[in-house]
Amino acid sequence: MSTEVTAAATTPKISPRLMVVLALGALYLIWGSTYLAIRFALESYPPFVMGALRFLAAGTAVYAFQRWRGATAPTRRQWLNCAVTGTLLLGLGNGLVCFAEQSVTSGLTAVAVASMPVFAAAFGMMFGHWPRRLETIGLVVGFVGVIVLNLGSDLRGSPLGAIALVVASAAWAFGSLWSKRQDMPAPAMNTAAQMLTGGIALTVFALLSGESLPGAPTLNATLALLYLAVFGSIVAFSAYLFLLKTVRPALATSYAYVNPPVAVLIGALLGGETVRVLDVVAMGVILAGVAIITLAKDRKN
Repeated sequence: MSTEVTAAATTPKISPRLMVVLALGALYLIWGSTYLAIRFALESYPPFVMGALRFLAAGTAVYAFQRWRGATAPTRRQWLNCAVTGTLLLGLGNGLVCFAEQSVTSGLTAVAVASMPVFAAAFGMMFGHWPRRLETIGLVVGFVGVIVLNLGSDLRGSPLGAIALVVASAAWAFGSLWSKRQDMPAPAMNTAAQMLTGGIALTVFALLSGESLPGAPTLNATLALLYLAVFGSIVAFSAYLFLLKTVRPALATSYAYVNPPVAVLIGALLGGETVRVLDVVAMGVILAGVAIITLAKDRKN
């Protein structure tokens, strides 16, 4: 018996550094693919209705599972904090991205959202998080790549979509940094509470904009919605909240620079979107910026 106990006690666990790598990988790949999934889901589901269904379903599943495991429910203060961050990140951040994709391609939507780390850096200075020298260089290089990737894009043909994407990026950045200073629930319950409150906010937006449930959604749209709920919400959003508590804002938000090339490539392979030579050059510049950000010694704030 003692041998079994000793063996169990000495079983190696995943190191914090590997957890960070896995979480970043999930954000880079999964959230890069969600832009095309959103485009497919929009074939049947209005943007705010889609977001409400996605986050209410995912949030309910995670909350019920955590309570079944014996996790403590959030306090009243924690629910209020989650309502604020859920509205900023999921209600405005994700909801306006879905709204914009009605008029902007999935790849270019990801490109516009890549301005988020710049907003995060600006808001971070308000909270006393000054970027390190390498992080600043990486942010500049990455943003230059985003500009190159955006040259000749269709964003100029959709001013309302472009405005929605800027507001979405700013709301997501501010909500991410604000939440780091608040009393939030344990990680898994935090994910559930933010998705539930964000889903409620999106339901309100859907009602105010006159949206309704589709009568006969296509199979592709419904499968895309399921992918967004399981992978985009439960898996990737949990990884993001983990990173916000573990690493510096510049690294936690670096996914926004990797998502554009991933989204452009997936959009070209599966969605019939066009990839130009200039896009490939820009992707290299973006990845170089992310590499520079990563070189800055990572530590918990």
